[in-house]
Amino acid sequence: MKLSIILLCWNDREVIADCLRSIFANTQSTKFEVIVSDNGSTDGSVELIRSSYPSVRVIENGRNLRFAKANNIGIQASQGEYILILNPDTIIHEGALDGMVQFADRHREAGAFGCRVVNSDGSYQVSARPFASLRAEWIAALYLRRMGRFHRWFTADSYPGWNGTSERRVDWVSGCFILVRGALLKSIGGFDEQFFYYYEDMDLCHRIWKAGYSILFAPYATITHLGGQSTKSRFPALSFVLDSQVTRYLYYYKYLGKRGVRRARRVALASAFLRRLAYELKQLMRPTQLGRERLEVLRGLLEWNYRVDPVRLVESGEEPTLRIPVGARVLER
Repeated sequence: MKLSIILLCWNDREVIADCLRSIFANTQSTKFEVIVSDNGSTDGSVELIRSSYPSVRVIENGRNLRFAKANNIGIQASQGEYILILNPDTIIHEGALDGMVQFADRHREAGAFGCRVVNSDGSYQVSARPFASLRAEWIAALYLRRMGRFHRWFTADSYPGWNGTSERRVDWVSGCFILVRGALLKSIGGFDEQFFYYYEDMDLCHRIWKAGYSILFAPYATITHLGGQSTKSRFPALSFVLDSQVTRYLYYYKYLGKRGVRRARRVALASAFLRRLAYELKQLMRPTQLGRERLEVLRGLLEWNYRVDPVRLVESGEEPTLRIPVGARVLER
C-alpha cells in the first residue's frame, strides 16, 4: 500500500462525504486506503460512510478521544508507505495526492510534507509556519511582525513575504494536511496525546526534525480547507481560548522546562493586556456587539493567565478558579 489516509470524524456528516468524494474522484495513480477514526458520532456519519464508501475502514472509538489519540488509533491501523493526516472538512483537488506522493518519492531527505491550502473562496490559507518561540510571541505581542520583512530576527508566527507559491523547507505544517513517511511516523509514536487542543501538529513536526528529517512545502498540490477560513465576524469562544492556553504551556514545558513556562506566562500577560487595550480603544471609537464579545474573551484570558501557576498547571492539572461573565452567562472553570 502506497498511501494511508487517516480521517478523524466527530459528527462531520455534512463535510466528510464531500471529502471522501474528492479523494476517490481525484486520486488516480496512487494505491491508497482510507481509515476513518470516529469519535462517537451521533449524526449518522458512520452509517453514511459505510453505505456510500464500503471500501473505507471505519474504526469506532465510541467516544470523543480528541485529535491526537484518535489519529494515533488510525495510524496504528494503517499499512501505507506514506500516512496522510487529513481533516474531514477538506476537498482534495485533482491530482493533489498523486502529486504529493511523487514529490515525496523524489525527496528522500524529508520526513513530512505540506501542500498549498486555500479557503473556500480560493484565497491562500497559511498552513506552514515557523516554530513557536518566546521571542516570536514577544514580537507578535508588541505588534512588530512587519519588521520581519526587513530582518529575519523579527520573524514571528509566519514567513514574511511568502504566500505559499514556492517550494521551501518549513518548521511545521498544519494538521489539516500532513503527509508523513509511515515508518517514521510510527517510530516516533505518532502524535503526543497530552496535546488535546492545538500544538499537536507543531510538536509532531518538531520531533520529525529531531529525528533527522526535514519538512518540505510543495506548492504544486492544492486542497481546500473549509473550516480554516477566518472572518471578521468570528472570534474563538473563551473556553477554546483557555484550552489553547493549557496546551501552549504544555508545549513550552516540554521543550523549555519550568523556567520556560514561567517566561511564557509573562509574554501571555503582556499580549492579553495589549490586545485588550487595543480593543478597548477600538470600542471607544466604534462600539459594536462583536467588539464587546471580544473584550469579554480578552478580559477572561488576561485574568486566567494572571491567576495561573503554569508549573502546577502542567504538573498537576491545577487551573485557577475563575468566574467570568460572558454576555448573560457565567463561565465557571
